Amino acid sequence: MLYSKKVSKYSVNFELGQLGVILGSMKTSIIVFGCWVVSLTLQAKTRQPATTNYFFHPVHISVTEINYSEKDKALQITSRMFIDDLELCIRAKRKDQDLDILEPKNGITTRQLVEEYVKEHLKIKLDGKLCKLIFLGTEKEDLSMICYIEITNVKKIKTLEVVNDIIMEIHDDQSNLVHVTFQSPVKSARLTRNNSFEIFTFEKK
Repeated sequence: MLYSKKVSKYSVNFELGQLGVILGSMKTSIIVFGCWVVSLTLQAKTRQPATTNYFFHPVHISVTEINYSEKDKALQITSRMFIDDLELCIRAKRKDQDLDILEPKNGITTRQLVEEYVKEHLKIKLDGKLCKLIFLGTEKEDLSMICYIEITNVKKIKTLEVVNDIIMEIHDDQSNLVHVTFQSPVKSARLTRNNSFEIFTFEKK
């Protein structure tokens, strides 16, 4: 079954509880997860849209999962980021301070805006070769935007390089967490403005 057919089921299963488990290996996991929950609670109480300029969340973070599917010979990627941060970045890029990425005008879609931005700021190389990212779609979930991406025809991995400077142009404290599942155990990295890339190395089994 292709990853694109699994997206709906996969997105439902990717709940905030699982996010806490994923961040468990990080020193700041409890703080990050707690702040995310507080942000969601404030959003629910105030009933303000995620794109409002008046909403504040104390943590600037994104989480990207890269999972290898032996069956599909593909890397299946899920990237989650705060909508308001994403919108600020896209507004700055397009020089349009009134842009609403959830309800864009002039025939532009949310998917087009997000895909263009993410492909510019997320790069993946396998064994030194830049990969083509197949953008499958986006999904809004509470305060976050989830992006579903795939890299096909992956038969072996010796090194996997991830460059992820999403949101870093507007927040100097932005942290982009990356978790790679290939063989075991899961490998993780925290990318920052000062170090926005990581090379994961895998031994042949």
